[in-house]
Amino acid sequence: MSSRGEVFLVGTGPGDPDLLTVKAARLIREAEVVLYDNLVTEEIMALVPATAERIYVGKKRSDHAMRQEAINELLVDLAKKGRRVLRLKAGDPFVFGRGGEEIETLGASGVRFEVVPGITAALGAASYAGIPLTHRDYAQSCVFVTGNTQDGALNVDWAAIVRPRQTVVIYMGFQNLDELCRELVAHGLAPATPAAMVQQATTSAQRVVSADLATLADRAHEAGLKPPTLIIVGEVVRLRERLEWFDANRAARAREREGRG
Repeated sequence: MSSRGEVFLVGTGPGDPDLLTVKAARLIREAEVVLYDNLVTEEIMALVPATAERIYVGKKRSDHAMRQEAINELLVDLAKKGRRVLRLKAGDPFVFGRGGEEIETLGASGVRFEVVPGITAALGAASYAGIPLTHRDYAQSCVFVTGNTQDGALNVDWAAIVRPRQTVVIYMGFQNLDELCRELVAHGLAPATPAAMVQQATTSAQRVVSADLATLADRAHEAGLKPPTLIIVGEVVRLRERLEWFDANRAARAREREGRG
């Protein structure tokens, strides 16, 4: 056991273990005690040593294994006991990951910590769906927002996200997809604005539905998409038809396997 405890907040990326940073992969292999979230994939958790203590602290809609305040205090308690603590978060700890809240508590408690960035879901989903988030012919800016409700209402600065030549990426918007699409149109985007929903990006379960704001909700429901998902809205979605590569490569490999069989 270490004489002095330390906490590592590590972003595990959007799901594919090959997208872990070199530092993240090393820290996972060296883990002593691991606190992990709901969206950290089984493939990544399989890299954790069998000797490591595992503590699930994941959150689902209306189902929290542990309150955020309790997680913060647990990190402090483990570190003060001399433990080397690995805090695994899907995506990046500082993009809708509450990493800032956790290190505020660690810093105030005098606990040593490090933050290891990860590929956030927006970057992974867009890349693997063949949708550039920016493109000089279509979008010169990109904004990330959360689709979670606060006190029963979407807490969104609509004026800031419906600007022209801008890509909007919505995290955690699955449950409110119908309302999100309606509000984007109500605040100025055309119903024909291209939009896509990406399910379980970068993994073997990835699925993508492309449509427009008028039809995305119906198309996603018809396709049976399920969380975790990400919504991408903007003219750049039109490029998917030409730039999609992940599904094409997956289909080609399947054909090759069938041929060898």
